[in-house]
Order: sequence, then C-alpha cells, then structure tokens
Amino acid sequence: NHFSIRTLDLGATKDFYVSILGLDVGPRPEFPFPGYWLYQGPTDVYANAAVHIIGIDKQDASGLSNYLGDRAPSELKGSGALDHIAFFATDLQVMLSRLSGLGIEPRRRDVPGLGLHQLFLDDPNGIVVELNYPFAEKQALDQLTTGH
Repeated sequence: NHFSIRTLDLGATKDFYVSILGLDVGPRPEFPFPGYWLYQGPTDVYANAAVHIIGIDKQDASGLSNYLGDRAPSELKGSGALDHIAFFATDLQVMLSRLSGLGIEPRRRDVPGLGLHQLFLDDPNGIVVELNYPFAEKQALDQLTTGH
C-alpha cells in the first residue's frame, strides 16, 4: 500500500520522489506533524498514496512524538532494517536522461531469468530505491546507442 519515511529534510525528500519518480503531492490527513503524501495515480484515491513523508518539526516535535512515538535522529539515516523499496517503471531512456541531468549515476543491474533491468539510487535519507524496467527497454536503448 505505502511506505513511510521519517525525515529531518522534508523538502529534499519530497523533491526527490516528485522530480525523479514523478509522484504527485496530494491530499493528506490533518496530522499533528508536517508531511506529504505522494501519489502514484489519481490523487482523489487515498490508496494511491504510495509514499508518506513524515516531517519532524524541530521547534515542536510533540505532535509526531505523541502520534507515532520518538525516534532518535541517528536512527533516521539509511535503510536500517528496510533494505530497499521498489517500483515497476517504464521509459528507461527518459529516467536515465533525467538522472543524468541531475548528476545522479544509478547502479544498474539485470535480473537473471526475470526479464528486468534495474536502477538503484539513494534518496536524500540514504534509503535505496529500486526501479524495475522491462528488459526489452534496455535492449532497445542498447540498440539505439550502439547502432545494432
């Protein structure tokens, strides 16, 4: 349904998922702490809110503390027990161009036997994001770049 990220840098985290993955900011309940719900699909369907970003109000974290509990800032870096999050994707060439324009070099992998080409990148919190593309897109892109 969704995953949540608790962050000290609300703006950079939102910008990453909106500008790179193309998610849309949409409605979010009136929680007692800052945040965003980012949607994959129509924003009038709450089930499409794939990413919940939980901001920490440095001036008054009591709303978040009372609602979800305390977490030390040192716990907010990296994936912790969460290894990565993954999305199916299309338009590999568009994503590679977007990442190149932003100076981001993804880690690229092919999944044996599944017909997937993967891009791995890190969000501003150090969480690994995996994007899975049909292998045929990689083959088509390779043919464009090599001329074969």
